[in-house]
Amino acid sequence: MAALAVHTGMITATPVKANNATTFLTFLKKLDRTFRNNHLHIITDNLAVHKSKEVKAWLKPKRKITMHFTPTYSSWLNQIEIWFNMLAKDVLKNGVWKSTKQLVDQIMEYIRTYNEQRAAPFKWTYAGKIRVV
Repeated sequence: MAALAVHTGMITATPVKANNATTFLTFLKKLDRTFRNNHLHIITDNLAVHKSKEVKAWLKPKRKITMHFTPTYSSWLNQIEIWFNMLAKDVLKNGVWKSTKQLVDQIMEYIRTYNEQRAAPFKWTYAGKIRVV
C-alpha cells in the first residue's frame, strides 16, 4: 500500500498481505502519524475498503483528513498511479523472485532509493482532446 506526497514526490508505503479495511485503516493511521501537522487530502479510488464502516468511524473525528474519491474509470486522476506504473516498469516487469519476502524487500528498496534520488512533484499535463467524465 502506498501514498504519494504530491508536493514533494515522496512515497510512503507499507507492505500488506491483503487489501482490506483493517490494512487500509492501519495505513491511514501511519499517514496520520507521518504527516501529523498537516491537513491531509487523500485521493483514492472507490474500492469498498476505502469506504468501510471502520474507516468512516475512524475518520469522523479527524477533521484534518479529507478523503476524495476519483470517478469510476478515472485512475489517471490519481498521481500515485503514475508512480505505480514506474514501479511496474522498473521493478516488476520481467522480475523473478524466490519468495514473497524477496519481492517485498526489492520494492521497499526501490522506494527508499526513489525517495532519496528521484522524488519530485509530477508535472502532470494533458494535451489531448478534452474529455468529460
